Amino acid sequence: MAQRAGSADLPLHHGRVPEWLAGRMARLGAIIAEAICQDYGRDDFLSRLANPFWFQSFGAVMGMDWHSSGITTSVIGALKRGLVPLEKELGLHICGGRGKHSRKTPAELVAIGQRVGFDGAALAQASRLVAKVDSAAVQDGFELYLHGFIVADDGKWVVVQQGMKDETGTARRYHWQSEGLRSFVEAPHTAIEGQAEGTIVNLTDVRAARARTVSVDLLGTMGPDGLVREVGRLEGRDAAPEDEGEPLLPDLVMPAHHDIRPKDVILRRLHASLAAAADKGPTDFSELLLVPGVGARTVKSLAMVAEVIHGAPHRFADPARYAMAHGGKDGEPFPVPLKVYDETIRVLKYAVVKGRLGASEEAAALRRLDAQARAVEGKVSGPSFYGFIADERRRSKEYGGRTVMDDVREKGLPLPEWAQAAEKRQAQVR
Repeated sequence: MAQRAGSADLPLHHGRVPEWLAGRMARLGAIIAEAICQDYGRDDFLSRLANPFWFQSFGAVMGMDWHSSGITTSVIGALKRGLVPLEKELGLHICGGRGKHSRKTPAELVAIGQRVGFDGAALAQASRLVAKVDSAAVQDGFELYLHGFIVADDGKWVVVQQGMKDETGTARRYHWQSEGLRSFVEAPHTAIEGQAEGTIVNLTDVRAARARTVSVDLLGTMGPDGLVREVGRLEGRDAAPEDEGEPLLPDLVMPAHHDIRPKDVILRRLHASLAAAADKGPTDFSELLLVPGVGARTVKSLAMVAEVIHGAPHRFADPARYAMAHGGKDGEPFPVPLKVYDETIRVLKYAVVKGRLGASEEAAALRRLDAQARAVEGKVSGPSFYGFIADERRRSKEYGGRTVMDDVREKGLPLPEWAQAAEKRQAQVR
């Protein structure tokens, strides 16, 4: 059983994730996934992947461009790479991906099904139908190019797929979850939501049942050529009135501007995370985790990672806030602090490994960090938004800060125009 769980509209960004970030994303993503499964169960992790707001926050905390279409590809890729060693332990498998990898999804599902015992052929059929619904039955102008299928050993699954519209420079991400489906062709979505861009074709609507039946009958009696002539005759007829009674799904619409601005962040929550790190960090992480080299800056990142692990769904209304943990590969809001990133991975891995052995105190320290942030929210103040970012950029070298612009310079190549504009904008905040 499945239903559309939400959607996200994102600026379309091209390019690739450099290996110095991709490898770290795979490690951090896998550790976060394992921590969630340890504390809340595998079904909870699948539900989070089906939430467009949590998914975007998950990508942002791993150092990807906070608002762009690239988060979808990079998160699916990081999980596919990072969870392979944990497949047997967690019972989770990541199939598909971008372009040619998406077309391999059915074969991957069949192979995994033979290995673990679920009906891979049936899930391969579900994969094809989900893709067809969002590309043919619902025609909103976005051409699918990415299809990720996350499946558990018990056959429960989530699909995250993405389409692009080149003429508007935008992408749309669709989230599906294997709960609530009665039919793939009649109302599989609890709603379809996105930026209004004119009339769309939705043959999955309950009111389109007769249209679906007649379409099949007409194809048999009139043939393709006859149908084309009939459509031409009907051109110009007024469109059906828009339905106003359809419920809304979680719909994330990210802005086009690439720099993070104060309006993109719930500042009281950022201040709460910083205050929790200052309060709980010295107590919990020096006495409980005993990981050498963990400084105050790492605990700030851990406070935001802790919320990604433990936070309630409503906490992810501002995905940009989680970019404050590890910055972004293009320098927004600041360069990726590699030393801090590596320490974050090390601390989380330590806590999760101890959790496997039944020692829960280390993992409890992360929960307390998150709980403290909620307790002080709205009661504490902190640095100004731009002051926080300016300090991160000022100390970037100390933290091992790196961006894709550094990669270009090391190759002796000129910076592209977008990179020059980004550096000029970032210099104004220092």
